[in-house]
Amino acid sequence: METAQSIERPRVLVADGDGEELARTAQRLDRAGYDVLLAHDGEEALARARDERPDVCVLDAMTPKLTGYDVTRQLRADPRTSGMPVLLVTALPLEATAFDLGADAYIRKPFSPQELPGRVGELLASR
Repeated sequence: METAQSIERPRVLVADGDGEELARTAQRLDRAGYDVLLAHDGEEALARARDERPDVCVLDAMTPKLTGYDVTRQLRADPRTSGMPVLLVTALPLEATAFDLGADAYIRKPFSPQELPGRVGELLASR
């Protein structure tokens, strides 16, 4: 008798200070097949990234307490998380800043519902 093997879903940490946006983002990623870890501010995102080691971090640039830029900078400085893929989400045209801080990709708001899961998939494929 065969048993069904459970397939591990990639884990994505999402940080956003806007609760509604956080819920929408989590729902999009869950529907796309990802396990989603939530953080409501940058401090929580940094702690969860270090403790839970997600496969990808999706960070809003303007999270409270620590911005997504600050979190990215600290992730890159920590040998345990320096290789963790980071996708910054911003409403501002800050491509150079995102890459200067070590982000692997960025996405500008507003974005289509399919764009975010697609970008996360690209980051996972490039690991």
